[in-house]
Amino acid sequence: MLYDVTKRAIDLMMATTLLVIFSPLFVFIIILIKLDSPGSVFPETPERVGKHGKLFHMYKFRSMVTDAHELLRTDPKFRRLYKRYKKNSYKLKDDPRITRVGRLLRRFSLDELPQIINIFKGEMSLVGPRAYYPDELEQQQKVYPKSKKYVKQLLKAKPGITGFWQVQGRSEINFDKRVRMDATYVSRRSIVEDVTIILRTPWAMISGKGAL
Repeated sequence: MLYDVTKRAIDLMMATTLLVIFSPLFVFIIILIKLDSPGSVFPETPERVGKHGKLFHMYKFRSMVTDAHELLRTDPKFRRLYKRYKKNSYKLKDDPRITRVGRLLRRFSLDELPQIINIFKGEMSLVGPRAYYPDELEQQQKVYPKSKKYVKQLLKAKPGITGFWQVQGRSEINFDKRVRMDATYVSRRSIVEDVTIILRTPWAMISGKGAL
């Protein structure tokens, strides 16, 4: 398909360009993370759901304390927080697990930059639906049963570093609306649509609107 071939070419070209441009920033972020809190630069998190339901490891800069994902689900002191996390479509405001540097990285989506590696590996695209955790996807479809048809549609495409819902409101949009927007993108995706989203992404990052 011409669209897929063209999109892959754009992904590789943009990923290479971004890697060159942001290389100094990568080094600076790594130093900040190591100085701010103990632990690895890249967090150990569960795999994400990719195209056709295939699982993959998504690279991100660590913005939380070490083992944050596991702590939220198993540590008794986070029991209330975990309930609120699931109730709020797997998003939290004022998450106590976020580090000082992590809060800055997340506000401007700088923690997402290592996903360039996923693009080179062919697991992600520059533009696409959100990549969900398996348990998140399963639980949220139980809460929003009508979302199942949208999830089925969005899994036909590779997840993206940015996407239609991200440039609309990011974390301010609940799961049911997110998957509907992503499904709409997948059903009508085109190079023009992708370029439009790419051009709108810098402002979404700079403004920090909806970031958690």
